[in-house]
Order: sequence, then structure tokens, then C-alpha cells
Amino acid sequence: MAGQLASIAVLIFMAFLCFHMKKQETYESLSDRIVAEVKSVMFRQTAKQYAMQIGYIMENEGESKTAVQMVLDMSRRLFPVSGYIDTSQNYETQVESKFSYEEIVAMEAADEMEVADGTDNEAQQIQTANGGDSGRESGCANTVTATENTANSKNTTGFQLSQSPKADISLDKLNDFDYLIHNFYVVDKTTTITSEQLNASNLLSRDMKLTTPADQPQILIYHTHSQEGYVDSVPGDSSTTVMGVGEYLAELLRDRYGLNVIHHTGEYDVKDRDHAYSEAGPALEQLLAQNPSIEVVIDLHRDGVADTTRLVTNVNGKQMASIMFFNGLSRTTSTGDISYLYNPNLQDNLAFSFQMQLKAEQYYPGLARPIYLKGYRYNMHYCPKSLLVEVGAQTNTVDEAMSAMEPLADVLYRVLTGN
Repeated sequence: MAGQLASIAVLIFMAFLCFHMKKQETYESLSDRIVAEVKSVMFRQTAKQYAMQIGYIMENEGESKTAVQMVLDMSRRLFPVSGYIDTSQNYETQVESKFSYEEIVAMEAADEMEVADGTDNEAQQIQTANGGDSGRESGCANTVTATENTANSKNTTGFQLSQSPKADISLDKLNDFDYLIHNFYVVDKTTTITSEQLNASNLLSRDMKLTTPADQPQILIYHTHSQEGYVDSVPGDSSTTVMGVGEYLAELLRDRYGLNVIHHTGEYDVKDRDHAYSEAGPALEQLLAQNPSIEVVIDLHRDGVADTTRLVTNVNGKQMASIMFFNGLSRTTSTGDISYLYNPNLQDNLAFSFQMQLKAEQYYPGLARPIYLKGYRYNMHYCPKSLLVEVGAQTNTVDEAMSAMEPLADVLYRVLTGN
């Protein structure tokens, strides 16, 4: 930091000198020329003595450029913030907005290292947006309306489940880190990951099969961002939002595959979306404490994209919204591992999403976009088999989102049972 400040100071001094230099043809007298030459010498010697990077640039290119051009060029090279902002591209997922609680904690880490994480039920947390009552629900409290049943029945029409793999991906390819990262992942610029963490053999060797019998709760579905809707969602009707999509997924898993599913409909983003993760945390803790048999936690979301983007895919002849699995790594590029957002289940989280992604690619090619990796945690530390899923975006229809639940439920069943 001190070095950068020094370079900035030198650059300012050099800018002062160079903007007072005259071109050779504008010298009015010998004394003007002598003064100009002195300034030029000061300019170059200052650069070489106090800012080696500047001196290096000058030695290589300085003779062909004016002083003004040199200063502008050096400012871009040494402090490329503006250029970086202009050229960089960052996927702004709706999973967690840029001012979320955990990101605020991260920015304040130097002053508040005692803050353990973004989900502690402590006094500094803001009260739940819906008064706190919804976070106290447990069990299958939802009932399916006749309207929702009708909507769901439409989605089952014409879709054929895949009985055998349609694609074969060799383990040799998957063990090539470059192949793996370029074909199965998108890594956000805010974080990094290594071949040690993304080792295909290790991720595939982790057993994701359920051990809990179906007479006890096995799977929990909930929504950190319950208010996310689709292009034709009906205002005030949660069955036409991501909540309705979650209920349809729960129905499929229960009725078609015989799994025991709790669909929690607590709302944590009604008034304050940015704190939804910290608000959902205590409710998750209570639900898991009340239902210790739960092995799988699914946070179902709807993505946000440009209005001109449509996340639509054709699977087995049926048009549906594409899905995307999402993982937080508790690590940022600038700070490294975030100890106070420690996730003891990170490797299992990564294994679960990868096994889901691979199975989707084998049985339903085109259903899943690459897994997105970002820097924070997103409440995935509560359970080894935690899954965060984006179902389409605001430009998709409710029917497209509902349709995607059929192959998703089938992939979940295959991974969780080994069948």
C-alpha cells in the first residue's frame, strides 16, 4: 500500500513537470530550452529513482511519446482501475445481492473479527422481515391448492424421463482440471479454487446416498428469497413464484419417488432482501434441530438476468427453464479463506453439486448451466448435502420453471439413492 501511495505521489509530481514542458518548436529563447531540458531530466530521473515501473516503461517506449502521453499511459498501466471496471464482466447472480449481510461482515472484517459469521442469532441482527413467526414453522405445514394442482398437472404432460444415459463422460477427462473447470464450472472473479478442491475422483468418491428411511424427514426445501417470481407470476399468489416451484418439486419427490420431504415456506426477504441469508439461518438451525433425520437441504431460487435473456432449454422434447447449481467457497480473491465464514462441509457441498451436475449432463443434456462458484457461504454450512439451485430467471414463465422440476427430481433421486 505504501509503495502504491509513493508511486501516486511521484506520478503527480511528474504530471506537474510534464504539463509545464514545451515542445521543442515552441522554445522562445535559449534559456527556455535550458529550463525545459532540466525539467525533462528531472522527470526521467525521478521516474528511474523513485518509481522503477515508470522508469522501465520510459526506457522501452518513452522516446516515441510526449510527456503528456507518457503520464496518461503510465496511469493506465500502474493503476488500471478504470480499465478493469470497463472491461471486466461479473455474473450478478440473484443468489445474494452485493450488499448482503455476509458481504458486509467481510468488508468489516478488520474491525469486527469477533463476528463469527453471517447467521449467528445475536443482537446485531435485524429482526426477521415477516415478524419472525415464519421461521418457527416445522414439518409439512403446506397444503396444495386446487389451482396449483391444476397447474402442476399441466407440467407432467408430454415429458418422458430418461431411462438410460445419453452422454458418456470419461473419468480421465474429468480428472483433467482444465477440462473440468472449463466444462462444468464458472468461477466468479471474487474467488479462486484449486485442483485440490476440485478433484473429480475425490468429488465422485463421496457417498451422497440417503441413509434415513422414508418414514422420517429426509429432505428440506426452503427459499432464502421467497419473493422471486416469473414473467407471468400472479401478484399475491405464491404458487406462481419460486415457492410454488418448490412445492411442485416436493410433490414429485414424495409422490413419484417415495421420499420424505419438508417444504418450508418461511419468508426472509419481504422487506430487506440484503439480509435474507442472516434471517434464514436461525430458522434453518431450528428446523434441523427439530428434524435431525434430515440429510438434504435445498435452497431453491430464481435467477435474475437481462430482460433480453431467456434461460430456456429443450429436454426430451419439452421446453423448460434451465437450472444452475451454485456453491460458495468461503474465500475471496483479495483476502483468501474467510475464517469466520468457515464451512466444514465445503467438500461435501462441492461433491453434491458436481454429482448432480454430472448426472444431469448424462441423463438430461442441456438442463443445467455450469456450476457457479462465488466467494461467500450462503448458509450451505449447515448440512453436507446442501444444494443451492437457480431455476430459470424472471424472463421465464411459471410453466417453464415447473417443467424443469421433473428432470431435477429424477436427478436428485438417482444421486440420493444410487438407482
